[in-house]
Amino acid sequence: MITLYDCATAPSPRRARILLAEKGIAHETVEVDLRAGEQLGEAFRQVNPQCTVPVLQTQEGLRLTDNAAIAAYLEARYPEPPLMGSTPEQKAEIASWNWRVEFEGLLAIAETLRNSSPALVNRALPGPVDYPQIPELAERGLARIQRFFDTLDARLAEHEFIAVDCFSIADITAVVVVDFARVVKVRLGETHPHLQRWRLAMAQRPSMAL
Repeated sequence: MITLYDCATAPSPRRARILLAEKGIAHETVEVDLRAGEQLGEAFRQVNPQCTVPVLQTQEGLRLTDNAAIAAYLEARYPEPPLMGSTPEQKAEIASWNWRVEFEGLLAIAETLRNSSPALVNRALPGPVDYPQIPELAERGLARIQRFFDTLDARLAEHEFIAVDCFSIADITAVVVVDFARVVKVRLGETHPHLQRWRLAMAQRPSMAL
């Protein structure tokens, strides 16, 4: 049985949860309490020395410790429905957009939160090493988020989905980004009508409630 080391309140493991649900893959869940610092404890370090979630333990006992590896494994092991493309062109377009959403959106939000939250003093980066906050990065992160939402809205003015003409992993990552932005008080507004339309459509998928 596949096991997902998860945290219900964190964005990165949510990406893995949605992917598993979209593919209909049965799995067990181990909840890791990030707020209590469980990821930094010795027990979890034995699971993942990088002290991050998600972690996916495969049937064979392999432990995958990032979303890129988890997605690659699940897509290869459970190819239906395809969420990373069926043709070379689709695969390239989806990979490109998924990276953009992660780099320009998700990392910008994390940059903002981790460099501004009092609860994350000296935890400006995830992992086993403490790093001090840099307030200027929080300011830059907010600007990056706003600009990226403009980018997504322009993209969705002409497309039903983020990457190609069908639902893909890029849409999963984008949903997580849009929802996670609320933690830094950035929400969709009237200036992003196409992004709002897309998010309402995504809400019809049962996996998005996870």
